[in-house]
Amino acid sequence: MNTKTVSRILKVSPKTVQRWVKQLNLDLKRNELGHFLFEKDDVEELRLIHQQLQNGVLLQDVKVNKKPRKGTGKQMVGNDTMEKFFVKMEELERKLDQKADSVVSYQLLQHRSEIEELHEQITKLKERIESLEQNQKNLGIPIKPLPVLDQTIMTKRKKNTKIKNLLTMLFTI
Repeated sequence: MNTKTVSRILKVSPKTVQRWVKQLNLDLKRNELGHFLFEKDDVEELRLIHQQLQNGVLLQDVKVNKKPRKGTGKQMVGNDTMEKFFVKMEELERKLDQKADSVVSYQLLQHRSEIEELHEQITKLKERIESLEQNQKNLGIPIKPLPVLDQTIMTKRKKNTKIKNLLTMLFTI
């Protein structure tokens, strides 16, 4: 019998029958779709459960004559299986650490080569500037010094940043 048929016999909803089966861990067969299949003994057991509940017994205190359901709880894994699992986990963690180390090493090498390239470009630019300044001197054109950051510009920037930070703090959640 299916859940709907049993619920009609007991005059309760199918959800109630399902709840009783699950909460009381009743050992029931299931079809290929996972639906409960009830036999006459199962219906009689549910009838006794229903009587107990009607007499005021709480569902958690209901006495059940059946064994717990098979395959619904977690199966205890043997020590050998657990040991293999932990060994595999340690191996995976070790491989993960090695991979992370190799990625970081590769990134460091990339950054180092980029920094070296930038350093070479700066050196070439510096030589070029010196060459241009020398040419300018040879032509008799006065060299203008590079502008130095004005202190007033820097203080204005600091003030603007402080105001911006204050407004951001006030209006963000």
